[in-house]
Formats: sequence, structure tokens, C-alpha cells
Amino acid sequence: MGDRGEDEDLQMAIRMSMQRGTPEPKRSKPLDAVAGAVSGSPEESPEYKTRRRELMAAAAEKRMAAAARVSPSPSPSPSPVKKGGELGRSEEDSRLKSVNLSKELSAEEANQLFGMVFGNEVSKGILAQWSNQGIRFSSDPVTSMGLVQHEGGPCGVLAAIQAFVLKYILFFSDELKDVSCMSPEGLGASFKSQSIPSYNFSSLTEGEKVRALVRSMGEILFSCGSNRRAVIATLSISENDIQRFEGISEVEVVTKSLQGLSIESALDLQKVLRVETCTSQTTALQRLEANLPLFQSRMGALLFLISALLSRGLDLVQSDRDDPSLPLVTAPFGHASQEIVNLLLCGEAVPNVFDGRMDLGGGMFVKGISRYVEVGFLTLLESLNFCKVGQFLKSPKWPIWVVGSESHYTVLFALDPSVQNENELEGRETQIRKAFDAQDQSGGGGFISVEGFHQVLRETNIKFPPEKLEHLCSAGFIVWSEFWQVILDLDKSLGGLKDSSGLMGKKVFDLYHFNGIAKSDLNGSQVNSGGETPLQRPRLTKLRVSVPPRWTPEEFMADVKVPSAASASESAGKDNEVSKPEPSKHAPLVDCIRTRWARAVCSWSGDPPSIV
Repeated sequence: MGDRGEDEDLQMAIRMSMQRGTPEPKRSKPLDAVAGAVSGSPEESPEYKTRRRELMAAAAEKRMAAAARVSPSPSPSPSPVKKGGELGRSEEDSRLKSVNLSKELSAEEANQLFGMVFGNEVSKGILAQWSNQGIRFSSDPVTSMGLVQHEGGPCGVLAAIQAFVLKYILFFSDELKDVSCMSPEGLGASFKSQSIPSYNFSSLTEGEKVRALVRSMGEILFSCGSNRRAVIATLSISENDIQRFEGISEVEVVTKSLQGLSIESALDLQKVLRVETCTSQTTALQRLEANLPLFQSRMGALLFLISALLSRGLDLVQSDRDDPSLPLVTAPFGHASQEIVNLLLCGEAVPNVFDGRMDLGGGMFVKGISRYVEVGFLTLLESLNFCKVGQFLKSPKWPIWVVGSESHYTVLFALDPSVQNENELEGRETQIRKAFDAQDQSGGGGFISVEGFHQVLRETNIKFPPEKLEHLCSAGFIVWSEFWQVILDLDKSLGGLKDSSGLMGKKVFDLYHFNGIAKSDLNGSQVNSGGETPLQRPRLTKLRVSVPPRWTPEEFMADVKVPSAASASESAGKDNEVSKPEPSKHAPLVDCIRTRWARAVCSWSGDPPSIV
């Protein structure tokens, strides 16, 4: 009876990686008892004990080597190694609890996973895209903080990881320099850097970039696993391959071992995929760092997507979605769906970008984002009135946003977190808009019922004159744009925003846009013995953003008084409260920015930033 209960303990750890929920934890058994259960008898032969000690010593050496490379948090000194290499029992029990053995997926699990990601009629071209994209940093010094995209399709995965990498590089730089430092509250829990980060990314060391990447991957996977677990998907590389390529780097071993590997079916995936479950953040970071060559390989983006899906649990992923019959990778071009991006940003594979969930009536509802997130999301589709991004994604904890277009994902960010601070006008606008959206049952269409309108007025303490109120309600519904124009012309004493000074909303700040698609650049070619090799250069663009105090850029420009030559000397050394901005430029990215900062005027040097 006792042997069977102990065997169940061991089997529970192996089953965890594909379990849909988190099981009730059992009380730990001593390591000797667990080993006895595996052997089928509580009595062990001397040969078995010797072999077990050798395996434990080898495992300890690997863990110590991994800890030296990542060391994500201060930890107590390890238990002393006993004579003959046997580890202290408490340390080994802890390790058994925090990570299970690498395992294969069953045929049923592999079929479910492959069908969920690619569907039943996926083209070879899409499979090739997702089997040929690694998670690797740019070799260009200017964009050295950026992940390079070579294939169309996986950009949603890369952009989400990139957003978290920037979070650590920009706002946790002290943590990256000190390999033993990690916030006790968890991954990226508090602001570490005391000053505004530098725009000079060329000074980043390889170690800092690796630590930022590993921490980003760990944070995303634990978010998918409800902060209880991270499932890490890797590939089986035979010992014969490792011995055959002895004497070359790990990355080269992985690259050569993957030659000829083709994933065209669930069976192909099952043959090579291995998964392990970590319940400790420290262990997860060590395992991610140890397997980094695999994530840098051509299978990296796909492996990370699979890791995120398994961390969430395949059944939970399907329950998150509005239509689980559709593949997560969309046809015909193989793009990452919004569900994939949302899973990586907020831990849930919901298909929509509004806040909360929307009741459609009759017991039907569709799901959006359930909470504020670390890094956010903006989309060109909102500027085209196809959707409405909620405040949870639009106002993340850190000023970093994945930007979606019709066919690509890029990243927008600021160096200074204060760009998200609201001034008086923005705070009032947010309050009124939130009350309006709460009554909007049109799916983001921007109109509400008369009854809902009166509720908005009560919540925001707005007092319209009777004639204006009657005019707004005359159509039987109230449109946001008309309502907002009346608010702007309503005196502040009545709850409006009429501002005779024209200065209440003025903001000027810098944003940066990163597009990871690598393009050959002969002007930056490297010369080697074989001739010139064009660098693969992603694109980083600095934008100057001015949010005018008046309600349209035209009104703002019309009200600017350009000082004459005679008065110029009088104003020297004085800061004008309203100054003429740089000439406005336009690109689709500007339309995305205006969904976050309405009326924003943007300018930049050189070619316009591209979101495709």
C-alpha cells in the first residue's frame, strides 16, 4: 500500500506538464522512499545506490553550472555534498518538487497541440515559416537590444518577447548587471533603475541581453501558468549527435543536429518534442538558460509558443477562446492570431482587446482582457474602427506596447515612465470615457442609450443646460464624438472642459519604434575574407510626439504666435508656454499612437517608421 502511494507521488510530477489544472500538492516523501518506489522494492542493492549517487552528483554539477550563468535570485547555500557525491535530502526533495523529468507528449496530446496551433489543412509554407525562426538578438550595434525576424508569421511571438526584453533592459538594468540580483517579489516586480534609461543600446553586454531574454521568457511562461508553473518545451537531441559534434559550441551542435528536421504533422512533433514543468521561478530560469541554444535555433519561436500553450494548459487555452475550432496560426499567411499575442501579454488566450467581457444577451458573452498588464498593445485596426483597445492594454504598467497592423507586429516604447502620467485634461477625459464605455453595449461602436447617458452624467457630475441635453438625446442614442465636443465647450463649473488658456492638455515627449524584420544593408556591410556580407538590420526610429493643448493640430497651429525679430530678444532665455512644434509627419504608426494619445503630432528624422 505504501509503495503504491509513493509511486503516485512520482507519477504526479510527470503528469503535471499536460494537466489542465493544478493538482492538490501531496506531502513530500523522503528521497530514499521515492527511489525505493521506483525500484519496486524498499531495499536497494549496493550497485543501485552507487549508480544513484553518481547520477545525483552529475545533476548537482549541472545545476551549479546553470546557477553560475543565470543566478536569478539570492538563495541559501546549497546543502553540503556528502561523501561519494550524495546530496542532502532536503535539497533533492526541493528539486524534485520544483521540476519534473523531461517527458514526451502522448499521441493524443500531440494531435491536440498540432491541430490547435496549425489546424488540419496547414500549408507547408506556413510550417516552414514557424520552423525557421529563432529568438536571437540583432548583430547591429544600434539595434543590439532587438530580436531579429527573418520569417513572416512568428512576429507576434517575437514582438511580445521583445516588449518584455525592453522592460528589463530599460527599467531593470541594475538587475541585469548583477547576476545574483532578482526582486524578492518575483520577476520584474519593482522599478530598479533610478534614472531615465539611455538610448545608447550599443553598450549592452551579451550577458545583460541574455539575462533580459531569460527573465522575459520566464515571466511570460509563469504568467501563462497562473504564476504557479512554467512548462518548457525543448527538442530531443541524441547523445550520438553531441559526441559526433564534440569540440564545437552548443549553438553549433544544435544547428547541425536540426539539419533535415521537418515538422509537417503531429507525429513529427511528437517524435522530437520534450517538455518539463517547473514550479519554481529560480529553477525555470536556470532551465531556460540551459536550453537557450534551442530557443536561439530555427525552432525557437515555435518552441516558445508551445511552452506558453502548455504552461496555460491546452484545455484552458481552448476555453479562453470564443471560437476554439479555428487554428491559432491564421491562414493564408501564417500570422500569429490575437489570441497568441494576448496569451503572451496577459496569460490568457482571449481573442479580444477590450476590457473585461461583453454580454451579448441570451447567456452569450465574448471575452476580453481581465486585468492591467506589464506591457501593452495598440493596433492600427482601432484607428480604422474595427475594434476598441481597452485601458488594460492601452495603459500598461510600463510604457511599452506591441503594435499590430494588418500583417505584422512591432514594438513602441518610451524611456521615461512618466509619459503615461495623466495631466488634468487627460484624467478628466479618462474618467468620462470610462463611464461612457461602461454603458456602451455596441462592441466599441461609440454610442449609448439615453438611459445609459443619464447614468454617465450622474457618475461624472456633468450638468448640461436643458437645450443641449435635449439636442443630444433627440436621436434616441448618444454618439461619443458629439458628446465629447459638447463637453469641450462646457464650462468647468458645470463639469465640462472649456479651457480659455488652451494649455491644459499640452504634452511633449519622445517615443521609439522597433521593427524586427531584418533587411540587408550594404552600407553597413562587414568585410571578411570572403568579401562583403550585408548586415541584417532591423529598424529603430525615434519619434518626437507633441500632444497639442487645443483639440485639433490645426487649431493649435492657428493659435501659435510666432515672435517677430524685434521681440525675439525680449523672449530670449524665457520658455514660451506654447511653442511651435516641428512640422507634422504622417505614417500608419501615427494613427496607432493617436489611439493612445488623441490629437498627437509626430515627427522623426529619415524614413518613416514602418509597421509592416
